[in-house]
Amino acid sequence: MPLWLDLLRTPMAAPETDRLRGMRRTFQALCVGTALAVAANPLLVALIGQVATFMTVALFVMTALHTALYLLRKNRADEAWLMQPAVEDERS
Repeated sequence: MPLWLDLLRTPMAAPETDRLRGMRRTFQALCVGTALAVAANPLLVALIGQVATFMTVALFVMTALHTALYLLRKNRADEAWLMQPAVEDERS
């Protein structure tokens, strides 16, 4: 079997758990919220003052921290999933 076909048939990521799905959706919402806050920042500053800028920065920081945490947990789950068959093969 050609390598590309073997790689195509090999699962490359762990099944998504409820917790990871929730984290992914939170990540997506934070990204959209950050984009909207940056785009609307001049309007928000006109409406509520400089607090809007600090809120946008806080949203950006939350997005960055959540992204790092999500990627860490997702990579751990993927690594455990990919190593699972190797452990089972060694036991047999």
